[in-house]
Amino acid sequence: MEKLLLVNFEKDPDEFYMGFEPQVFDDEKNGKGHLIIGWRVDGRVDVYHQPSLTLDHAKYDIAGKGLANMVSVEMKAAEFEVDAFGVHAHYQFKDLRNRSVEFKINEYNQKKRKPFGLLAPMGNAAVHPSSMPLVLMHDFYFVRRTKTVFFIKIDKKNHQPDTFPIPMDWTRMYFARYSPEPVIATLNPAFDDVLPAIKLGNGKEQAFEGDLIYEIEWENRLPKLKSLIKNNKTHPIKLSFHPAFPNLDLLEVGSPVKGTFEISGHPSTGFVAGDYLVSPNKKGTTIVLAPSKGWKPRPTKLSLWILYSVVRIFKLWPTTYRWEASLERSKDEVWHMKSCWKRTGKIL
Repeated sequence: MEKLLLVNFEKDPDEFYMGFEPQVFDDEKNGKGHLIIGWRVDGRVDVYHQPSLTLDHAKYDIAGKGLANMVSVEMKAAEFEVDAFGVHAHYQFKDLRNRSVEFKINEYNQKKRKPFGLLAPMGNAAVHPSSMPLVLMHDFYFVRRTKTVFFIKIDKKNHQPDTFPIPMDWTRMYFARYSPEPVIATLNPAFDDVLPAIKLGNGKEQAFEGDLIYEIEWENRLPKLKSLIKNNKTHPIKLSFHPAFPNLDLLEVGSPVKGTFEISGHPSTGFVAGDYLVSPNKKGTTIVLAPSKGWKPRPTKLSLWILYSVVRIFKLWPTTYRWEASLERSKDEVWHMKSCWKRTGKIL
């Protein structure tokens, strides 16, 4: 994803919508163009996208209470840029009810922006997630209220954008926020199939497969996984285990292995931490990953420290996720895995 913008009007909602989320793509898989997620008052989402995009429905079904509609539309306006003065965005299209939707933001603030990194708490809204969404926002900032043109109009009716409750950098802010460099990772999507084998050089400390790097620790000539690094054109994401994730061939029934893990990207976005448990049994092995320690931010200013302390959702939403997997090994030495995510609660 090239750019991301979130526009909230929950305190002055439409009959159907309470927020819009423009996203910009330019890659071989999704195509080149804009889409807008319409956050509905019933908790589900509608996705409007330009015809130039080819999208995976499953990626949007994890948002809120799930995907209601995904439709291709012509957008009279589809503009989203970030410069030294702030954000400039303008969108205009017809919704599913043939109503005109238009919203526009133009910042003309000469005061220097002071962006920061953030793990967005988007996963807190998912009711039945098929994966754990990690939305890492780089160069993240809020839209400033001073010297800003901002309107939201649906079916000729204006709606007031939500405002941020406390000043940041001595400036009043809207709750609208954006990132010109987001990275969106989906951790361990639900799976029910044979696990493909990965070729490792004997004794090699690293293995490569596409944009993945495996860091290996060897014990009795059998490998353990120290970390997995996923490269991308913005910032790589690393999943690391302490101690190294065990080789299932080394495990004995009745002797579970416990450890911790961390998921990290650019230092500015902090990291997610949790616990893992590997339990061998007579039929196979069960694995649990629980991000029980939540998100560990690295606040660079007092206002952020206050924000993360007061608004608990930022740090705690990952603790409500739990990944469970059952693995069985066939007679021909092939492993089959069935896995899923569960929500253990929701941070209000």
